Amino acid sequence: MVAGGRWTAWLRRDRQGSGFDTGGPANPAARLEQLLAVATAGFPLAPAAHPAGYRCSCDRVGCPAPAQHPLSFAWQSQATTDTEQLTRWLARDPQANFVTATGRAHDVLDVPAEAGRLALERLDELGVPGPVAAVGEDRYLFFTATRGTPEDEDEFWSSALDTDPETLSEHPGMRWHCRGSYTLVPPARLADGSEVRWLRGPEQALPDPLRVLDVLTDACTEVGAVAEEQWLIG
Repeated sequence: MVAGGRWTAWLRRDRQGSGFDTGGPANPAARLEQLLAVATAGFPLAPAAHPAGYRCSCDRVGCPAPAQHPLSFAWQSQATTDTEQLTRWLARDPQANFVTATGRAHDVLDVPAEAGRLALERLDELGVPGPVAAVGEDRYLFFTATRGTPEDEDEFWSSALDTDPETLSEHPGMRWHCRGSYTLVPPARLADGSEVRWLRGPEQALPDPLRVLDVLTDACTEVGAVAEEQWLIG
């Protein structure tokens, strides 16, 4: 954990004024506490861009994923659960979002929000645990155990749902973030003013991905069928 002296210094800096409401969710000390909980759960983190007005904090003109991408091309090697490093990153840039590298300690199944809400209700009824986050009003992120890591090569198998940062636009429905991909983690802010927030916290046990996939597949199919029927009627 973070040494007591550093934690005290962080709180003192926050009270002196850091540009955030000290009582709100963007409070640096509160954000650090939430990110440390994510790291403690074993999710490797790397710093990401954040909103700058309605734009991205990066220097890229016409950024295709404002406030939703890592700061460095070396994000995979940077990603860590080291609490000291996380503290340094957030002290350097208190507004930074963070991404978690998938395919190491966990995978993420990423679905449209309407299907996600339906699936979450059913997972609750089935007693299936697992962290779940909402990305604004658009997407739900279901964190699961991973299918495999570079250290467990024999356990890895590919899927047509696999996605990475370069192929997100090719997967508007369900996405499976595993090796080589990432997702934002709460607390994070998006350029449209929305947030990434936990619906179920990172302290929950990671479920079997195939069990979650079954529920998500059914939910996506049902939502798609309803949308198609409404389109035909309309």
